[in-house]
This record gives sequence, structure tokens and C-alpha cells, in this order.
Amino acid sequence: MFTGLVEAVGEVVELKPTSAGFRLRIAAPIAAELTPGESLAVNGVCLTVILAEGSEIHAEVGPETVRVTALGGLSRGSVVNLERPLRADGRIGGHFVQGHVDAIGHIDDLRAEADFQWMTIVFPPNLTPFIVHKGSIAVDGISLTVAGLGAGRFDVQLVPYTMAHTNLGRAEVGDRVNLECDIVGKYVVRAAELAGLTLNAVQPGEVTH
Repeated sequence: MFTGLVEAVGEVVELKPTSAGFRLRIAAPIAAELTPGESLAVNGVCLTVILAEGSEIHAEVGPETVRVTALGGLSRGSVVNLERPLRADGRIGGHFVQGHVDAIGHIDDLRAEADFQWMTIVFPPNLTPFIVHKGSIAVDGISLTVAGLGAGRFDVQLVPYTMAHTNLGRAEVGDRVNLECDIVGKYVVRAAELAGLTLNAVQPGEVTH
């Protein structure tokens, strides 16, 4: 379990193809604090550390992870968000994040407002029941608030700290991002389905920001 509060950013040093996926090697300041077998969220994807030596972390990415996340689009030099799992005695500053990506979104627009940045992200239709205005969503592992919601897209506003300390400060229109919806919403929707309720897709008004 994670919180969506990025601890550090790392840089992809190597992507080495394996029989079905690839081995990811990341240079990161928290490498010395990790041990093999630990979980680590990389751009919001829960991976297992298979080796941590010096200033580098090694993890394997399987074919299913490549298929359902944006990790397959990484290249040497890519900057990634890193977060270790939440400790039982830790504070929850963001929201509960599992590291299980629900879908890949696309950055559709970036707009500056003073020192802040508005970002519009397009998401696939199957996520519609799980995204609510003012609710939480993880974008590349970052806990953010849905500040504007439209048909098939939502807005978030990035504060200067987030832009300076995560990969979203380097984001460009067209980039793919990992999306994970709030787990509470998932259970509510599932409970409604089991109760025989029909969830009609609501088409909110256009994003106004």
C-alpha cells in the first residue's frame, strides 16, 4: 500500500529485454535504503526490487505490466517517480494507493496559471464511474485531486512543489500516464453491481478550467 506522495525521482539507466518483458535499472537516491524483495512504486506501478546496489535499483517488468501500464514507453534517461510502501505507523498524507494501475491516460492539455499548472488528462470510458469531482486519483503514482471533470477527461492543478519534485514537471502534451482510481470508489461500484444496481454513465459538462 502506498500514499501517492513521491519520495524521490529516479532516472532510467537501462532497459534490458528479457524473454517476456524487460529488466529496469534506475539510478535513485533511495537505492541504498532498499533490499531485494521489497516493493517499490515506479510511476505508480508496484514492482519488486530484485537488486539494490550502490545508487541503482533493479526491477523486472513482466509482459502484463507492459500491456496495462505506461512503463513500456520508458526509455533511457526517463525520469520516474518512486515511493516505498506505507509503514504501519506512518502518516497518510495523500490517499490509499495500491500500485495497481487501472488504465493509461493521455495528457491532452497543459495551461499555466501564475506559478501553478493545469493539466487535462483523457481517460478511457471504463473509468467513468470511479472518477468524481474533488475526489482523489493517482497520476503516475502521485496523489492528486480531480479539480475539473468532463466527458472522458479530468483536470488537476499542479502546485510548484509537485512540478519540481516529480516527473510531471517535465510532462508534455501527448505523454502517457498511469492512472489508478481511489480504491474506496471501486468497492462502492462493485457493491452496487452485486446488489443488482445499474450504473448509467453520467456525462458531466465540459471541463471549464
